Order: sequence, then C-alpha cells, then structure tokens
Amino acid sequence: MSQPYYMEIAKTILSQLGGNRFITMTGAKHFVGLSEPGLQFDLPTDTGATNKVTRLRVILDPCDTYTVISFRKKRGQLEYIEVTRQSGIYCDMLEDTFTEMTGLYTSCRW
Repeated sequence: MSQPYYMEIAKTILSQLGGNRFITMTGAKHFVGLSEPGLQFDLPTDTGATNKVTRLRVILDPCDTYTVISFRKKRGQLEYIEVTRQSGIYCDMLEDTFTEMTGLYTSCRW
C-alpha cells in the first residue's frame, strides 16, 4: 500500500473521533499515521485520564472494524505499557470507546 493510503486512513479515523473538536476537547497531539493501517496519538499527562493513559492507537482491522489500544508511559523511561485493548469497534463507537478507556469526554454531554 502507498503512503497516501495510510495517511487517508489516519485522517478518516481522526474525523470519526471528532476531528478538531476531539483535538480541542482532549488536547491530543503527536498524530502519526500507521502502516498497519491506523492512527496513533498522545494525550497530555495532566489530563487525569483513567489508568494514566497517555497514548492511544486505533488500528483498522481487515473486517472494517477497529482495534483500540491504550498505553501509559513507564515512569522515568521512554517505554509504554499496554493498559487496555478492545477489538471489533465500529466507527460510530470510537468516541464512546475513547471515553471508556480514558475517562475523558470528546464532546459536551449535558
């Protein structure tokens, strides 16, 4: 697969998460398009995320669903430890899965 294909998948995932609203509400940064294909991004350490989650990876599965993996940084090191993993996530479930894994909301819920 070509580089533009992977970047298009990453952009689509970000859009399904909420796009600019998602970035603003969560402070997400360091977005990387993955060749698996998928999207990886970091969360600020001071967000108060559940289990101190600071990195998420969303991977497109062959059956057109996603696997979402959350990580936390190992204290005083550059390594990340996997915290949770959920598979079989449909695009309309991404925001709720993010909230479930991190405890952070991606939109105003009244």
